[in-house]
Amino acid sequence: MGNPVFILLDLAAGAALLIWAVRLVRTGFERAFGGHLRVWLRRSTAHRTTAALSGSLAAILMQSSTAVAVLMAGFVSSGTIGGVSGLAILLGADLGSAIVAQILNSPISVLSPLLLVSGVVIFLQSERRQLRQVGRILVGLSLLFISLDLIRAASQPLVASPSTEAVMIFLAEEPLSAFLVAALFTWVVHSSVAAILLFVTMASQGVMPVEAAFAMVLGANLGGSIIAVVLTLKSGIAVRRAVWANLVLRGGGAAAILYAISVFPQFAAYLGAAPGQQALNLHLAFNAVLVVLGLPLIGLIFRAMTLVLPDAPAAASGTALPSALDPEAQAHPRRAFSCATRELVQIGGHLETMQRNVLGLFERYDEPTAQAIRRDHAEVARMALDLRIYLAGVHGKKDEDEIGTRAFELAGIASNLEAAADMIARKIAGHASRMHHENLKFSEDGWRDLSDLHDAVLRNVQLGISVLMNEDPALARSLVEQKVKIREMAQKLEQRHLYRLKQGLMESIETSGVHLDVLRSLKEVNTSFAMIAYPLLSEAGVLLQSRLASE
Repeated sequence: MGNPVFILLDLAAGAALLIWAVRLVRTGFERAFGGHLRVWLRRSTAHRTTAALSGSLAAILMQSSTAVAVLMAGFVSSGTIGGVSGLAILLGADLGSAIVAQILNSPISVLSPLLLVSGVVIFLQSERRQLRQVGRILVGLSLLFISLDLIRAASQPLVASPSTEAVMIFLAEEPLSAFLVAALFTWVVHSSVAAILLFVTMASQGVMPVEAAFAMVLGANLGGSIIAVVLTLKSGIAVRRAVWANLVLRGGGAAAILYAISVFPQFAAYLGAAPGQQALNLHLAFNAVLVVLGLPLIGLIFRAMTLVLPDAPAAASGTALPSALDPEAQAHPRRAFSCATRELVQIGGHLETMQRNVLGLFERYDEPTAQAIRRDHAEVARMALDLRIYLAGVHGKKDEDEIGTRAFELAGIASNLEAAADMIARKIAGHASRMHHENLKFSEDGWRDLSDLHDAVLRNVQLGISVLMNEDPALARSLVEQKVKIREMAQKLEQRHLYRLKQGLMESIETSGVHLDVLRSLKEVNTSFAMIAYPLLSEAGVLLQSRLASE
């Protein structure tokens, strides 16, 4: 028996590497294929069964049900999918997460050296961003398997430890305590996959009794559903209903299974021979049964959540945040420009809300939502004017030309954002009102095209705000690259629309002018946000006139 401090330190290091490896795989996949996944996931929600299957596959690819929950929240908030479909996605994602745990605990771990070498070579030798992220994914998978080996090696001396045995006996005899400890741990590490693999590995090594492993695996299911609830506390009511319903189903179901196992302990014999595999199979079986039993009832469950989380009364007017423009800072240019940047971030927040909500008006026109968009538009116009007046009064002891150049850049960003707000409130929302009153609808393919472009532009709006906040040249470069992709995407979608006109589709003919104008308006909104990046890239020396310099 070695030094207990060093043993626990080795075990903690293995657990930390496991958590980091899962995150590495997830972020690599998000950066390489996140845009394609968002489009595919949103399109696969016509039926609750396909929504659940899509959620499962997305969680398998991203190795995270939490990441899928965040995507779902964005879709439901923008009105692209309904709350019931969102709940189906969450149930499917939980099952996908359980399948991931099975895969990662399989003999595939023997490929770890090959994955590590391949990943490092691809990451270092590839110039394409997407290929570099594939390398990141392979390195993450390899580190994940290495971390499990470290946990196994570190936990081996604990098998014969009297202290460890006492703790594990307590957890086995107090399953509720083990259940709650596991839920807390899962929430802290923000990864149910990592938590499950840790518990299963310790059970496989004989450190943790199977009774404690069962309780902790079920607790991890509760903790995993809590993560989504915490991340969406400030989201729209439909999103919160979906994640709270998932918490009731998954967390409540886990508690019910924990009680059933305590009453029928012989149930474990049906889950396999080895303790680790039994715990893993329990996790998979629980989430599979939850999908099978829950899907037919999610409509009823979601409606029941409206009693717990009713619609909030519509506010008479928006609540304006205090202005970041400090008049006393105008004599200190650096402070003044910092104030101006914070004000621009607030303007960007109004625009993100407008962009998120506007497309839903075409599917179901809602006058309070339209009024909120108009209020945000008026607020953006007021803030932009105040900002320009503020920048005109900035002065100091520095070179006036330098001060004037920076003031001009920030004023230009404000003008571009004001133009984007005008596009959203006057053109896009105006077209939605017109189609509502004339009882017009886009064709199914046309609506899907607009939804795809809207979602891509919304992500770039968020990226533009990040560039304002962080002033990161890498993010700025990505924003300008996305401008080119959005332009190409809009051109492709215009061609698709013309093809539908050629086929004589009546819905496309009736809405042709609106469809093309909304496409172009969304492209202009994206361009307005892309302009945020140019001053930063110019200062960093990565612009060749109007084009990005090659790396």
